[in-house]
Amino acid sequence: MTQQSRRKFIKTTAAASTFMIAGTKVTGPVFGANDRVRICIAGIHGRGRAHMQNFGPMDGVEIAYLADPDSRLFDDRSKMVEDINGHKPKCVQDVRKALEDKDLDVLTIAAPNHWHSLLGIWGCQAGKDVYVEKPCSHNLYEGRKLVEAARRYDRVVQHGTQRRSSNEWDQMVQAAASGKYGKLTVSYGYASKPRGSIGFAEYKEPPKELDFDMWLGPAEKQAYHENLVHYNWHWFWDFGNGEIGNQGVHQMDVARWAVTAATGKVGPESVISMGGRYGYKDQGQTPNTQLTVYDFGDVKMIFEDYGLVNNEQKMVTNEFYTTDGVIKDGKFFAKGKSEGEPIEKFESTLHGGDIFHNFIDCVRNHTPQNLDADVLEGHLSALHCHLGNISYRLGDQAAFSSARLLLGRQRFLRGVREDEGPTLRGNRQGSLRDGLSTGTTPQVRREKRKDCRRRGRGWHACPTLSPGVPSSGNGLADWRISFSAVGGASLPRITRTGFAARCRSHGGMEDHNGTIHKRFGEPIHQEGG
Repeated sequence: MTQQSRRKFIKTTAAASTFMIAGTKVTGPVFGANDRVRICIAGIHGRGRAHMQNFGPMDGVEIAYLADPDSRLFDDRSKMVEDINGHKPKCVQDVRKALEDKDLDVLTIAAPNHWHSLLGIWGCQAGKDVYVEKPCSHNLYEGRKLVEAARRYDRVVQHGTQRRSSNEWDQMVQAAASGKYGKLTVSYGYASKPRGSIGFAEYKEPPKELDFDMWLGPAEKQAYHENLVHYNWHWFWDFGNGEIGNQGVHQMDVARWAVTAATGKVGPESVISMGGRYGYKDQGQTPNTQLTVYDFGDVKMIFEDYGLVNNEQKMVTNEFYTTDGVIKDGKFFAKGKSEGEPIEKFESTLHGGDIFHNFIDCVRNHTPQNLDADVLEGHLSALHCHLGNISYRLGDQAAFSSARLLLGRQRFLRGVREDEGPTLRGNRQGSLRDGLSTGTTPQVRREKRKDCRRRGRGWHACPTLSPGVPSSGNGLADWRISFSAVGGASLPRITRTGFAARCRSHGGMEDHNGTIHKRFGEPIHQEGG
């Protein structure tokens, strides 16, 4: 495949695939109770196994095809499907061969991120309903096009953010938005899992059983190495989106779910992200430590992930901070109280069953309006992950020792008190990452607290984002990078006591020249219209 942009690839292959699938159905039937739903699973290494395990046992569902460029997986996975589903699937390296089958009803997608949107669009064009894993896109443009395809071809397209079908999270989101526990001020998502070094894999010829050109698909042509196939592609920008676009999509989705429920807003006014790849030197490109702040006006959304944790330190959850306390773990903790009270029960907004059953129910009845995680919701949550990464990647590297000088010229970072909001949880091997917002000025002061003195250099900093152009509200608005001053707004105070010190105490931020670095992310603002 010659080098070309992803946008050009999607446009040209979409046109070609429309011709290729001419004659196949573009509007699916409403199934009878005894009709089989025949599906193809694209991407069968990791998450694809979960698709087999969840769709396979369902009554009236046949896993008819498995598609993956790596034919080494075929024997094991086809046996697995036969044991679970009672049918032996056809195995193909090119998913388009499955899409040509006019009797195929559903395409489920568990391929690498850079394939998600394109496969989803192909599925819609071929008249198939689609279940696409998170994130539904590798960039903003693709996600928008997938939503457009779902609407244009009248397809049922579910996004694999399973918490949308969880009664527990539905209840907590409703509690956070209800106002009964105070006004929501900060919606917080955590996705910190152990992510060790992937080392360095040498470039070599791909295995003969792997169609590596097909695996690359819309990505730029490049040499093969074993840190790409099958999992570590997550940490390379051409294929993945880092942890924020991996595990993080789930917690980002819940955090945004609460903000939208509380405010009616689908997108932020501005975004700032900060982080780095710390603790080791390896082939990976994406940050293993990242903090991102989204400004929704009166409500802020904060997302953090740290990969330098162990199993005891990992944290994957959401918390909702209000003017009266915090909602977490199904309870409300009033300010000043260490014991929580169970939140009251709200009327469910869900349609029944887990995310997989909900999808098949909607396929059978052709009721996309009953999806728990419609593709538009998936696009909006993926969009927030992409915006964080855009801010991060546009930022500049700076020695940590110069942070005070750099931040001293800014206004939006201010000292904070511990009792006025959530603690930004650090870990002993992570990093501090601060970014500069549009035209506002942060200040950082040393805090003479015992914790900071004991561990070394501690920083108290409160990133405050300036308001940008109001959201158009349609979820598909264009975004631009803005470098002009647009005024200031106050962020609810949040604590970072000793965060940098805890990180620094284990040398987690030092590069291999002994210099400690951080990246200053550029702010992102939404363009109206």
